[in-house]
Amino acid sequence: MLGYKQAFEKYFEDNFEEILASLGEIIAIRSVAVTDSVVKPFGEGSARALKWGQEQLEKLGMKTVNVDGYAVHGDYMEGEPALTVLSHLDTVPEGEGWSFPPFELTQKDGVLYGRGTIDDKGPSVAVLYAIKAIRDLKIPIKRNFRVVFGGFEEGGCEDIAYYKSKYKLADMVFTPDGSFPVLNCEKGLIHLTFSGDFPQSEKGVVSLKAGTVINAVPGRAELVLKGISAEQLADALPKGVTLEAEGERCVITGKSAHGSRPENGTNTATAVAEAFTKLNAPQFERISKLFVHGDMCGKAMGLGFSDEISGEMTCVLTQLEISGDKLTAGVDIRFPIDRKSSEMISIIAPQLTENGFEITSSDCMEPHYVDKDSKLVQTLLKVYEGVSGEKGECIAEGGVTYVHDVEGGVAFGAEFPWENNNMHGADEHISVETFKANLNMYANAIVELTSGE
Repeated sequence: MLGYKQAFEKYFEDNFEEILASLGEIIAIRSVAVTDSVVKPFGEGSARALKWGQEQLEKLGMKTVNVDGYAVHGDYMEGEPALTVLSHLDTVPEGEGWSFPPFELTQKDGVLYGRGTIDDKGPSVAVLYAIKAIRDLKIPIKRNFRVVFGGFEEGGCEDIAYYKSKYKLADMVFTPDGSFPVLNCEKGLIHLTFSGDFPQSEKGVVSLKAGTVINAVPGRAELVLKGISAEQLADALPKGVTLEAEGERCVITGKSAHGSRPENGTNTATAVAEAFTKLNAPQFERISKLFVHGDMCGKAMGLGFSDEISGEMTCVLTQLEISGDKLTAGVDIRFPIDRKSSEMISIIAPQLTENGFEITSSDCMEPHYVDKDSKLVQTLLKVYEGVSGEKGECIAEGGVTYVHDVEGGVAFGAEFPWENNNMHGADEHISVETFKANLNMYANAIVELTSGE
């Protein structure tokens, strides 16, 4: 039984308005990291978010360091950290289709909306107030722990790679950048881009753009038609997408989703390719047969692998751009832990070549797995059971968390597997209930992991 469970619950209820105010402050910072800014290394937004994070850590009495603008950290007490809690304050761009202001915290019907509410600003605020609760309640901590906030997770984790070159992470590391109960298995990742000639026929497009980032299902496509009317295109589109037209200019709307969870979205890139193929625009057949609309596992290209631990792989066309007679595209692939990235690419590359395309880049991460019997995992499972009252079991996901390249690191929250919080999509959110669960999970976890010998 968790010794401080009831005390934490009361504390967070009594201080919830203050907690929401802090969440509103960090949501308001548009911390979309960029590398082409005069503010180095990741632009003004990332720098402002890290400054905010450092100020909050200092208010808690923690000894802080800004690590060259890549990350900030704070130590709870003296001594080498026994635990590192790793989180990030940058976000993906806002994208399209929001019902609420993306960089303003909105509370409606028990739900908190705003970019970063679930990934990773909401969980970061939960960690900060978990620490504040521990301090205010004077709960004894025997071993130091360190909180690290990074500023470039969404851009490829260069921030934490740099941080690790300067500071050693503790033997125990968890991040609130995944799912409860404990995410100890992460699929491998490939972000692949390709391009090729795309000679236009009488039917097609003058231009087309679907997708803004490679790790999100494109929920919007903008195009200028050629030789096809908007009415014809609308009739050919699959269910789940809509079309708005002004002359030859069209906007097609589906539903964005995180690249690791394509089942939660409706892909406008594959929808457009399928529609044009139906309309006998032959150049689009090369795309639609490789990336079949509704096929999220890459079976059309000879993929579709799965294993008992990590489940079924995903393969998603996330970016599609056509300008004149040239095509560029991006693909997000999450593959099981019993496979290697080299095997995936060896299957995909010939398929693309046969259809006149060439791979232009491939960024790969091999799968990540931590033994479920480790002390860290077992302690976090105990905390999950104590707070939620439910049985805690390890889970596997396709999402690459902040600890993917951290040996022994696991994700602990911030969402539950049955939730769809529109991570990376429009109207990203976290329910008040889940946010309060975050607060209680992290407070109890820190105490359980640092109060013993």
